[in-house]
Amino acid sequence: MFKRLKFLIYTRPFIVFAYYFIRVYSMTFRLCVVNEDSWRNLRKKGTCILLCAWHQQFFSAIHHFKSYSKFNPGLMISQSKDGDLISGVANRTGWHTPRGSSSRGGKQAMEEMIAHLKTHGFGAHILDGPRGPIGRVKAGVIKMALEADAVVIPFYTSADHAWFFNSWDHFMLPKPFSRVYITFGQAIRLESFAGQDDFEDQRQFLETTMKPGLFL
Repeated sequence: MFKRLKFLIYTRPFIVFAYYFIRVYSMTFRLCVVNEDSWRNLRKKGTCILLCAWHQQFFSAIHHFKSYSKFNPGLMISQSKDGDLISGVANRTGWHTPRGSSSRGGKQAMEEMIAHLKTHGFGAHILDGPRGPIGRVKAGVIKMALEADAVVIPFYTSADHAWFFNSWDHFMLPKPFSRVYITFGQAIRLESFAGQDDFEDQRQFLETTMKPGLFL
């Protein structure tokens, strides 16, 4: 029974159901978006934008991020079964999803994501996904930002009432009708915080900058 239920979760009808469920559930949030105009103004001037968040917090932003479909956004997602579900939902919100991670298909997906950023100038990245460890920035985001000449825009989500799952990332699910905040940080040009080839310093800088926004 459990195996059959698990199989159904990854079918197309369930993905469609998940998309509409998330939309309806998220509509109960009393949403407050902070500092969004700062990066939107940069995008209007032609700056390539890469929004970055922790895996723990991405659910709260799914519904609002549908409004970014006009930017033709990209988001790299793993080739796992869970990735199939997330990618299916993301595609229905107008996001292009190169598939791959450090464990499988990562090189090709990274190249596709960089090409997408260079062409369309907009994307997002989950810093410690898909398997963690929590709060550890993976090196891929540095490569993407540098090769696409993108600025990193940190964003964080929080809620006045939320559940935290017993998962590797302490996944956050806002409770219905809670006030939910999506807060965007200031633009970061990684190459300006270290030597031109100091890849690890840039990775560590981004991790140190964003880690205080995690709920641990």
